Amino acid sequence: MCGACVIEAVKQRMLSRRDVLKAAPLAAAAPAAALSFAHAAEAPRHVVDLTHTVSPEFPTYDGGPAYTVDKRFNFAEHGINAHFVTINEHAGTHLDAPFHFSADGATVDEIPIDKLVCPLAVIDIREKAAADPDASVTPDDIAAWTAAHGPLPDGACVALFSGWADRVESDGFRNADEAGVQHYPGFHAETAAMLLAEGAVAGLASDTLSIDIGASRTFDTHYLWLPAGRWGLEAVAGLDQLPAAGATLIAGAPKRKGGTGGPTRALALV
Repeated sequence: MCGACVIEAVKQRMLSRRDVLKAAPLAAAAPAAALSFAHAAEAPRHVVDLTHTVSPEFPTYDGGPAYTVDKRFNFAEHGINAHFVTINEHAGTHLDAPFHFSADGATVDEIPIDKLVCPLAVIDIREKAAADPDASVTPDDIAAWTAAHGPLPDGACVALFSGWADRVESDGFRNADEAGVQHYPGFHAETAAMLLAEGAVAGLASDTLSIDIGASRTFDTHYLWLPAGRWGLEAVAGLDQLPAAGATLIAGAPKRKGGTGGPTRALALV
């Protein structure tokens, strides 16, 4: 079947079964006491921080500030330090909830916590990304990973590792051309459609600003992935410190009522 046909079939399935798809991956969460690190290949030896340190100047998709700060209290005058912060939900290392690209998907507070602790499959496309900033994770890349490491684990997060995190302190992270079009890797829509059809994967992660390629104007991957009840994790750091398989992701998404997503402390147990 052609890639476009697969994408269209998935879209139609989403439209006709929106409630089912929304409910399936986001079923009622298990009690906290029942959570374990059973997904990990072995007891973790150390923890890797997958989170960038964010500042007001951190690069964002729209080019605006990541957040603004009102320093209302300081220790010298008030005996305490306390700030009031206005933040872009999609700044820094952050999670996209299903609601971000759908009319009625789960908001960030509605994602069950057991969906945010999961096996991590790291897809290394650094060589392709170095040659072409508009490179994407394709079904062939997934096939190569499974040939080397076996099937994607149930409930896994598939992470795009392009090496883009090394650019975060420069304009090269947004990599906008003279027309303002950004150029960085993402997931091909055919890959999202394939992963949805197979049903095992809960989340996509990228070390760039988007799970779509930066040059996308139709956001096909977002519109396929998020309305199907899945989540995305963007602007991830530290993937160079992880094995291709065997790590466990903890995505500490905010529990803010009605949120479309939010800054996330992402950790990997290795």
